[in-house]
Amino acid sequence: MNSSKKHLNQQLQDNHNAELGKFITLNQDIFAELLTFIDFAEKFTLGFVEVNFPPDIDLLIAALQTHPECEQIQLYILNFPDENLRFLRDEIVKELANLQVEVNKKLVLLVRGLEKSIGVYGEYPPVLQDLNFVRDAYKRTVPHPILFILPDYAITRLAKFAPDFWAWSSGVFRFKTPEKTKENALNQAQNTEKIVDRLPPPEKQERIDVLNRLLMEYKPTGYSVPEGDIRRYSNVLHQLGVAYISHQKPEKAREYLAEAEKIAESLQDSSLQIKVLNSLGRTYSQQRKFETAMTYYQQSLKIAQKLENRHEEATAIFYLGNAYLNLRQFAQAKKFYQQCLEIDQQLGDRYSQASTYHQLGRVAQDLREFEEARCNYQQALAIYIEYGDCYSQASTYHQLGRVAQDLREFEEARRNYQLVLAIDIEYDDRYSQASTYHELGSIAQELREFEEARRNYQLALAIKIEYGDRFSQASTYHQLGSVAYLLREYEEARRNYQQALAIKIEYGDRFSQASTYHQLGSVAQDLREFEEARRNYQQALAIYIEYSDRYSQASIYHQLGSVAHDLQEIEEARRNYQQALAIKIEYGDRYSQASTYHNLGIVTQDLQEGEEARRNYQQALAIYIEYGDRFSQALTYHQLGIVAYLLREYEEARCNYQQALAIKIEYGARYEQALTYHALGLLTEAEENYPEARANLQTALAIYIEYKDEYRAVAARDILERLPQ
Repeated sequence: MNSSKKHLNQQLQDNHNAELGKFITLNQDIFAELLTFIDFAEKFTLGFVEVNFPPDIDLLIAALQTHPECEQIQLYILNFPDENLRFLRDEIVKELANLQVEVNKKLVLLVRGLEKSIGVYGEYPPVLQDLNFVRDAYKRTVPHPILFILPDYAITRLAKFAPDFWAWSSGVFRFKTPEKTKENALNQAQNTEKIVDRLPPPEKQERIDVLNRLLMEYKPTGYSVPEGDIRRYSNVLHQLGVAYISHQKPEKAREYLAEAEKIAESLQDSSLQIKVLNSLGRTYSQQRKFETAMTYYQQSLKIAQKLENRHEEATAIFYLGNAYLNLRQFAQAKKFYQQCLEIDQQLGDRYSQASTYHQLGRVAQDLREFEEARCNYQQALAIYIEYGDCYSQASTYHQLGRVAQDLREFEEARRNYQLVLAIDIEYDDRYSQASTYHELGSIAQELREFEEARRNYQLALAIKIEYGDRFSQASTYHQLGSVAYLLREYEEARRNYQQALAIKIEYGDRFSQASTYHQLGSVAQDLREFEEARRNYQQALAIYIEYSDRYSQASIYHQLGSVAHDLQEIEEARRNYQQALAIKIEYGDRYSQASTYHNLGIVTQDLQEGEEARRNYQQALAIYIEYGDRFSQALTYHQLGIVAYLLREYEEARCNYQQALAIKIEYGARYEQALTYHALGLLTEAEENYPEARANLQTALAIYIEYKDEYRAVAARDILERLPQ
């Protein structure tokens, strides 16, 4: 065993020595110049070494450490890979304070890793601003020769954004990259291309870093691309575009993709052009500019059809289906997915059929055709199992969980999400666990297991923070806000919603800001800050109108109706509810019609149109019963009780209130119970059953006090005070 390990170590050492020899042979002249610089540099002397890939930096440092001319040199490596680094000089001074300087040796500092904080794009990185600002302090506090080892793009950015510091440079040493290093980098980029969307953010950023280094190889700063490298260069441009799409940076992606598309067209490389056009479409889809996206998918489709490339034709059709799905044009989406499926079947491409069945499942799900959705997801799942694609199985189990959730089969939904979690854990995919914990939180929330929901959301958030996935944190902060809201912890809810909104604004995700403005409106409304609520709802509505999302406008019109009702603007409330209802009917969303019928019942009740109110409540109740939404039935039974009470049908009122109360107790909805105890108090007062009235109102009052609802507590006290002793 020891002999074999020794042999392996010797083999690795031989390989390293061979690579080291090739690197120095390739860079013999520039290496000699660097040795001369190190030999003659005294006190603070600044130099820059351009090496594009970390493995070559390791080789260069090894070559310097073992070279005879460096025997009297103490080379000290300073590695600063923190992307949030700002005060470089302070960090260097800290390191020097702990350094044991060797006697009779000149200290030379080699700084590496700074490209992480310099970044690839954006104006004036903080580390370079500080570098420029404290330039003069380096002579006093860092009195040693210092070499910054950086890739081409980082040196270019340093020269641009720290020009005063750059002006002190006494030498720039540009090392060539061995072909083997380039090949390894290309392989690394290509091997992750298919799964780039699944990578955690740090690995996505690492991929961008590798691709930018490759780009500099084919087109160094100040040079044009050699003719022999133009195809490789355009491929790297395309891969960079794809990497930025996965990083939620569509505009940055387009910078690279536009150049790649221009090169592909000039080279008449139709195969690359098809891929680039699809990627350009994806950038616009990411910004919800679906009509623009479709123009690129259609261009791609046209080229694929001209080439009779059936596989690429199917890909373009698939993307068109996605665009129509996002536009909620379900018939068109289904048509394109079915065309895609037919092509895959003709080509015998069984594996690709899975993703199309998956999307057909999404269409059916949005149409609330849940059994059809389940059937499609199960077909997708069977293919993924057949091909051993565990990652894709997880995404389909995820959707099966959502179908079960929509059908209010919460335990079935939970089982599916737990299957996803088991796959994530089996493959040690901690990052993917975040989205699964998020969904488990959603299930617990639906089941009104609010503390369990909060625990799951917090687990999801912790993982997203751990992996630096700031963009995805927004959705979990939003849901933590929803849990706090349901627990009537309004300030906590507002804090979480505001954190979610800040992230969405930071990333330019305007569309999803609407849902958070909506929830901030709900918080303000419950706090009786009605004008603030209206402002938030109107901001949400403006975004949905801007993005032509007519379906989502319905929920906002509903809430604007609710605010108008709270402000006693009864006709305005009715108009808004009717707009909401019309949209829900137009889109065939029968389930959500129930809440609007319910609220129209409240409006007509306030207008003393008792029978019209009853009709609206009964329509709401019928839908809730049809969809098995037992908890929502309680709210409507409560309102039917109020109608009967106002019509002096006291037995009917009592029957409805008791049904409402039984369901609220069953679901542990303590605050909501107070409203029904309060109503029972009024009913029994009208029946002159004062002891029972007092008991009901005191129960309601105790709950109002427990939940700090002073507004309703005052109303309950007023009634208690007027009751005869």
